[in-house]
Amino acid sequence: MDRVAELVERRLTALLAPATASPKESHETASPLSEAMRYAALGGGKRLRPFLLIESARLFGVPEQTSLYPACALECIHCYSLVHDDLPAMDDDALRRGRPTVHVAFDEATAILAGDSLLTLAFEIVSGPQSHNDPAIRAELTYLLAQASGWQGMALGQALDLAAEQRPFSLDETRAMQKLKTGALFRFACEAGAVLGCADEPSRTALVRYASAFGQAFQLADDLLDAQGDADAMGKAASKDAERGKATLVGLLGIEGAKGRLAGLVAEAEEALDPFGEQAATLIEAARFVAERRS
Repeated sequence: MDRVAELVERRLTALLAPATASPKESHETASPLSEAMRYAALGGGKRLRPFLLIESARLFGVPEQTSLYPACALECIHCYSLVHDDLPAMDDDALRRGRPTVHVAFDEATAILAGDSLLTLAFEIVSGPQSHNDPAIRAELTYLLAQASGWQGMALGQALDLAAEQRPFSLDETRAMQKLKTGALFRFACEAGAVLGCADEPSRTALVRYASAFGQAFQLADDLLDAQGDADAMGKAASKDAERGKATLVGLLGIEGAKGRLAGLVAEAEEALDPFGEQAATLIEAARFVAERRS
């Protein structure tokens, strides 16, 4: 994961470099918008979603350099979502990855524009010729990323998350909300790997099943961290979900019930990868990692 994170960091740094002739000009013409975009996207995060995309593609023999541009597009979507989620009108967070959130470090208007621009940049990257030499594959990746991030995917999940602060959500409603807000990008990561590898339908279905269990496990572990974790270790505020009345499985199942459900989700993720045998060992370890993480 560290190695892939470094690859993604280097490529994102290049993609977010101002288009100028020299380093001196770059420094002189840097705008608050471009600085805010780099602040939001660089220098932090596990790059877990790009990691899943690259590892899923690797199952089908796709070199990581081939999957790196779609992985960076996905990370731009994720970073945009964090910028907007942290805004005062959304979750109103002042700390992200151990440092001030974008609207605190810059201002609210710049943060909104930085998020908008990262979202747009993601589609510039994934649809461009450097993303893949086959235009049909680029088109499918672009379509899937739009579905995952848009009004019936991640954005809808965030809307439901905000609605859950106004009235109690049932267990099924909470799962559906988390499947969209958190799970949609994980699904894209794994399904994009199958697309890049021209995988058959059973293999693609297996990866989607894995992604579903993985996304639920990730969110459940995140909710447990919020309920029990250390803000300094997490790099963001703790215990905010309960304070704001957010819908979480921890709140509905209790700590021990949530831990039991988390173990079951990791087992589901592992089982989904059975068709790939030892080739899927890294993805299995990734599912175990998200369940055991402390930050």
